[in-house]
Amino acid sequence: MEAIVLAGGFGTRLAHIVKDVPKPMAPINGKPFLWYMFKYLRNNGVNRVILATGYMHNVIENYFGNNFMGIEIVYSQEISPLGTGGAIKKALSLCKNKDVFVINGDTFFNIKLRIMLKKHLLNDSFVTVATKYMKDFSRYGCVKIHNNKIIEFLEKKPTELGYINGGIYLLNKNLLNDIQKENFSFETDFLEKDTFKKNINCYKSKAYFIDIGVEEDYYRATKEMV
Repeated sequence: MEAIVLAGGFGTRLAHIVKDVPKPMAPINGKPFLWYMFKYLRNNGVNRVILATGYMHNVIENYFGNNFMGIEIVYSQEISPLGTGGAIKKALSLCKNKDVFVINGDTFFNIKLRIMLKKHLLNDSFVTVATKYMKDFSRYGCVKIHNNKIIEFLEKKPTELGYINGGIYLLNKNLLNDIQKENFSFETDFLEKDTFKKNINCYKSKAYFIDIGVEEDYYRATKEMV
């Protein structure tokens, strides 16, 4: 299996805690956050990763090289910021498989990738989004689901129960070919635009999830991730 990991984040909200490294390299108990991502990907059967890098890309490249934990690594470097959509589109051009996982480099969502792929193929999907079931949250927007299809992405607000976008996608390699823009948001400009027309499949999960984008959850990760 093949995966794109989006590792170009600046880590602005963590800049006073995590210095001199890009956000995906934030230290968690002596190892960069991406180390845990590679361990997870290896354990889930991924053998090739395209690292979409940008800010301080050399720090990532010097640490991981071209092979890490037995996983082949290819780099897709942003010369200037491309947004999540532009970064994914550029990285997809380096992929070999028909269907490719895309994973945010600052979140950890412990889903079973093989099961997600199996459901993706059974549905003959062009795009499947992993969603996380959560309680009492306001930091994330909900997804509205009908018959295991995502029909709408809702704005952030205090929510008692619901599913959020978990930051793991499974895409057909040619999904973004018709988009002419180089710099765009995958979430805003693609997923959330005319969602009900796009036949977006949903993979529901209650698995462990953490996003190190804010200080509170970064410190929680240092206690929970081993």
